[in-house]
Amino acid sequence: MHPLGPTALDDLSAQVARPAYDRSAVRAGIVHFSVGNFHRAHQAVYLDDLFAMGEGLEFALLGAGVREGDAKMRAILEGQDWLSSVVELEPGARTARVIGAMTGFVPVEPGNGGLIAAMAAPETRIVSLTVTEGGYYIDPMTGTFSPAHPDIQRDAANPGRPDTAFGAIIAALKLRKAKGLQPFTVMCCDNVPHNGHVTRDAVVGLCRLSDPALADWIETNVAFPNSMVDRITPATGDRERAMIRSFGLEDDAPVTCEPFRQWVMEDNFPAGRPALEKVGVTFTDRVDLFETMKIRILNGGHAIIAYPGGLLGIELVHEAMADDQIRAFLDKILTTEIIPILPAVPGIKLEDYKSLIISRFSNPEVADTVRRLCLDGSNRQPKFIVPSVRDGLAAGRSINGLALLSALWCRYCFGRDENGVTIAPNDPNWDHLSRQSVAAKDDPSAWLKMTEVYGDLGENPVFSAAFTSALTAVWAKGTRGVLADYLAG
Repeated sequence: MHPLGPTALDDLSAQVARPAYDRSAVRAGIVHFSVGNFHRAHQAVYLDDLFAMGEGLEFALLGAGVREGDAKMRAILEGQDWLSSVVELEPGARTARVIGAMTGFVPVEPGNGGLIAAMAAPETRIVSLTVTEGGYYIDPMTGTFSPAHPDIQRDAANPGRPDTAFGAIIAALKLRKAKGLQPFTVMCCDNVPHNGHVTRDAVVGLCRLSDPALADWIETNVAFPNSMVDRITPATGDRERAMIRSFGLEDDAPVTCEPFRQWVMEDNFPAGRPALEKVGVTFTDRVDLFETMKIRILNGGHAIIAYPGGLLGIELVHEAMADDQIRAFLDKILTTEIIPILPAVPGIKLEDYKSLIISRFSNPEVADTVRRLCLDGSNRQPKFIVPSVRDGLAAGRSINGLALLSALWCRYCFGRDENGVTIAPNDPNWDHLSRQSVAAKDDPSAWLKMTEVYGDLGENPVFSAAFTSALTAVWAKGTRGVLADYLAG
């Protein structure tokens, strides 16, 4: 067994691919916030593939973060010479590789001085982020940046010693401006609609609170390309660690993922970019179409199977997909309520994309958990489900399946599944969600009063009636009963 590190590369079995380039020749040109599983299964893999072609060696990754979890990941990766193992999970087969696209990780420290200096360095051309859907300080009522958040207020009062990623980005851009350096491009890689615009709003909005002139300069001179990213990447547990050990490697933070991956971006990189089109990235000025398709069908689809699966005590996603009712529930909502209101996407048939998604969800090798899909509904529902409800209502179409999904989420937040098993907290706002769920058992409107999730949808008579009927039925008939009724309708 070989602990992952520089010496391990010489002793890897023939089963494990290794960096097909001289790692000493690569140079950091991208500072990346939040080096989690998805980033290492996605952006880092694309770069590793590009480096193997002898291209873009000046665009290696320098890890960064501002949270305690970032410091823990840094400690793990430092002990592994910044290498990561990635196992791709084909149905019936597994392939392993070690990727070397990262050259270091800035120490995580109060005030983030080292991080700011790294981003201000001339060689940094891109700053990228995977800080999760809830990391952009979005006001759910308006869908725009919220300057009132305590984190934002704190950085606004202390711009020289920021605590947030956005505060650090602003401080680095200020330094670059003072030095006469071209600003870096800020590239969001999170599953957030219009993610480039959202990131720009967070950076500019925070900056405007302390330095309006700098905010104007950033808004005019800094590029924030929109992108769509996709690769199912389960959380790492004992199964995943055992999996990499089966290849003769020890890795404290291995990554597993499905074989499919996709990355669609606007080509807006004034400071330069790696030639990612050579390794399968699509550059287009209509990212929004791809993004809407993916968020509504894939991310929305995850929610559709998650909550009935969670209530029925189903542990794994492919097991939920093997359940005839849940699979049919997913197919019917996608076919009748989501796909008909989506805009056309160049070169893609939406029905074919739906079939691809169903196939990906059904892959038993991935062994993704239902609990992971249920996580953080308070941030995911407003982005992945509520927009489909609004568009369906505007088009005069049925939203009964989506209303039922909301009811199942509400029932899940009650905190006990239909087998009587306690559901451990699974949302940053779990206590609040649980209180609202308890209240909604007798008064369904209590759930829709969460304007941070639903905005004004609770006042829409069609949606309110559909949700009330659905939640009442969920408590009366259980998950199996309401799924049967919906599928028969």
